Amino acid sequence: MNSQQDVIYGLMGDLEDALDKGFSPFGYYSVVKKDTVTELLDRLYAALPDEIKEARALLRRKDELQYEAQQKAEKIIADAQGEANRLLSESDILRAVQKEAEKIKEQVISDCEEIKRKAMDEAEAIRAQAADEANRIKDGSSAMSEQILAGLEQNLAQMQEIVKNGQVALEKRRMESDEVLRANYVNQRPEYAQDFRMQ
Repeated sequence: MNSQQDVIYGLMGDLEDALDKGFSPFGYYSVVKKDTVTELLDRLYAALPDEIKEARALLRRKDELQYEAQQKAEKIIADAQGEANRLLSESDILRAVQKEAEKIKEQVISDCEEIKRKAMDEAEAIRAQAADEANRIKDGSSAMSEQILAGLEQNLAQMQEIVKNGQVALEKRRMESDEVLRANYVNQRPEYAQDFRMQ
């Protein structure tokens, strides 16, 4: 189980890397390769535990199992009724055979109902277990997604601060360069020094 969790967390890390490497022309939105994200999602689905896949398959089979149980019950009842009718037509002890046939019919119905009830109980238990497991995985995925988004937000804030600092530094360098050019010009042409001082 730990190895499956490691694989899932590794794939989620790859997904985070893909988002980090995405192109962000509009600030909050990132452009990523669809094929890369699709492949990572497919690998995440493939890494889910076998128990969840089996539970989903059993849930899909629930209606088929109920139908098969009903078909078996109807066939047993039909066979029993046919046998009872044959015995009734061939036997001299009509009442005894009728009673026995009714017993068989009731027993068969009871057995079929029990089989159907057990099948439904088992399917419901599997469905509940699968739902619990799915919720647990969903909660873990939600927490991981929140962590990823928080990290992305922090990275974007840091990048914005770096850009602002760069703009301030460039403005300061431009002003210093203008001052140096002005000083050099005044030193070379003293007759214009008064003009620059007036400015």
